[in-house]
Amino acid sequence: MKQVASNFTAMNPSQLSFRPPKTIVLVGLMGAGKTSIGRRLAKRLEVDFFDSDHEVELAAGCPIKDIFNVYGEDAFRNGECRVISRLLDQTIHVLATGGGSFMNENSRNAIKEKAISVWLKADLDTLVARVSRRTDRPFLEDAANHRETLEQLIDERYPLYSQADVIVETLDEPTNSTVDRVILALANYIRDRYPNDYVLKTI
Repeated sequence: MKQVASNFTAMNPSQLSFRPPKTIVLVGLMGAGKTSIGRRLAKRLEVDFFDSDHEVELAAGCPIKDIFNVYGEDAFRNGECRVISRLLDQTIHVLATGGGSFMNENSRNAIKEKAISVWLKADLDTLVARVSRRTDRPFLEDAANHRETLEQLIDERYPLYSQADVIVETLDEPTNSTVDRVILALANYIRDRYPNDYVLKTI
């Protein structure tokens, strides 16, 4: 059974940290907070943080929207899959992935095999509010109606996101509060699935 964030043990999350047995991969739609939450989560777990979008841009030498415009989405997804596979072979870390990464079967299978996936699930209103000020997202660049585009992406992607190992809802709250809930959900999941690797740390 998936570990859902509502099933918490009586712990103080701000004082909880552990040694992850595998890389922690954050999945979810644009605006779910994968990068901001991922950075803080990595700091709490004392591991490195990577963002697959940033790593793809470094590998390609240009912004993601330029990759989409010049080479197309298929080329981007293939390159993204190679970057994610390379990152998953590195030392344990926290990895924030692009909104479409988990939709790619090869990327999804690699994540399932080599990592613990966390879906940061946000409702439509939250996503619309968060992405309305951004202009660097390929799927929203020419969208007159962000809500309609995001609603379509929710219908397409949430069924596959639900295959993630851990599900945590992102709410209208301080980022550190969401990180606390991610920490608790991960702690419960790792304790149940990897009991021999469940090593608490004092922070």
